[in-house]
Amino acid sequence: MGFDRELDIHIRARVALIVIVTVEEERAIQSIKAVCEHAGRGCLSWDSADGFQAVCGWDQPMPNAADASKALTAIDELAEEAVFVLKDFHEAWSNVSVKRKLRSIAQRSPFAKKTILVTAPTSRVPDELRDEVLVLEFPPPTAAELEGVLGRLIKAPGVRVNLTVAGREKLVQAALGMTAAQAQRVFAKAIVEDGVLDDRDIDLVTEEKRQIIRENKALEFFAVTSMVNEVGGLERLKQWLRLRERAFTQEARDYGLPFPKGIALIGIPGTGKSLTAKMIGGLWRLPLLRLDVGSLYGSLMGESEERTRRALQLAETVAPCVLWLDEMEKSLSHGDLDSGTSTRVFGSILTWMQEKTAPCFVVATANDIGSLPPELLRKGRFDDIFFLDLPTLKERQAIFAVHLAKRRRIPEDFDVARLARESEGYVGAEIEQAVIDAMYVGFNDGREFTTEDIAQAIKRQVPLSISQREIVEALREWLHEGRAQSASLTEAESTHVRS
Repeated sequence: MGFDRELDIHIRARVALIVIVTVEEERAIQSIKAVCEHAGRGCLSWDSADGFQAVCGWDQPMPNAADASKALTAIDELAEEAVFVLKDFHEAWSNVSVKRKLRSIAQRSPFAKKTILVTAPTSRVPDELRDEVLVLEFPPPTAAELEGVLGRLIKAPGVRVNLTVAGREKLVQAALGMTAAQAQRVFAKAIVEDGVLDDRDIDLVTEEKRQIIRENKALEFFAVTSMVNEVGGLERLKQWLRLRERAFTQEARDYGLPFPKGIALIGIPGTGKSLTAKMIGGLWRLPLLRLDVGSLYGSLMGESEERTRRALQLAETVAPCVLWLDEMEKSLSHGDLDSGTSTRVFGSILTWMQEKTAPCFVVATANDIGSLPPELLRKGRFDDIFFLDLPTLKERQAIFAVHLAKRRRIPEDFDVARLARESEGYVGAEIEQAVIDAMYVGFNDGREFTTEDIAQAIKRQVPLSISQREIVEALREWLHEGRAQSASLTEAESTHVRS
């Protein structure tokens, strides 16, 4: 249901007090105006600077009120049926008299057919008003609305446009998640920077969106960089991902397929869980957002829940996207030491994961299964759970090849088969470090590093499989109990695939 229709229903149902959560006050008022005009309702707005102003359908003398308390008195005394939009009124929540008057008006308004709409940037309301207030989220601009913003801008005199049809669509898609004002500023910046709006400006808009998302603090935007060939091994997981590569297309919707929900990546530290999350964004060409759950927590009552709501709403606005929950056992550990705040944040995220309809593909990574609450991994939250084990012989060869190529070396110049044999029990991060250590040796000797340098670096390391043997064995036992599927093919399976 669209916002305009939902608001109209609530007004007709005589809901007396509605808080509209938005930072886009002007957009919200335009929607309210459209709803009132369509139904033939009068509408007034009020703020502390300009007092009462007519929005639409008002031909009576304008009430006079200089402060919040007098504004409520004027509304209460008016005989006309109308909708009243109170701007910045959340600033008066702490006033005892204002709260009392709001409650009294709300209790009488169903009979007087008056509706008060408060526009506010947050959903926090005083406890005394909680039972009287309906909170509505005003949605961010849709792609069609952003297309309208772009269309109006490029009609301005002197604006040069050289966008392809596909480029224009991608430019608008890149702006999703911005407010209308932010999008207009970014589009204008793109025009001014080189004098023309063309397909090259898609990257500029994407970068601006990265900065805007960073302001959320709980979300970090990653550009699409890591590709499948940068991750060695994990063939079973890659097969699973390739099978869903077209899952976000209209073609998939027409076929009847739902959007994929997400996957949990459980396993040994250093096996590439974080890199895999980045790889999924690259494979599917979707923006990757990392949710830092620790940044959701605030010191004020209700602040943590508000930050959680905003972060998840922003992720849905940017969708289709990949949402990465890194080391979720640390960020979602909850208990009774914070008056239940972490429990409520955890519950909000779980509920969203279960009920979301937006195409946000969740990739949750974890090293310690014992710290994960059982309700997190139950069916319905994830499409599948993958375990990232110690890499097999063939995977270690692939990992060495990846890290050598990443450092502009030709893998065929090295004996990767020997290195793979000598690195049994080593994870991907340890293999990468061995290559880097060998490079330091060669660099300081004034020569190219060799297979022998890497082999010696391997011997100097103590891998996790030895230093944390008990933890690693406990994790692997979890896989063997059938609680997840392996992200890797077995040696026999990989041989069969190659043949």
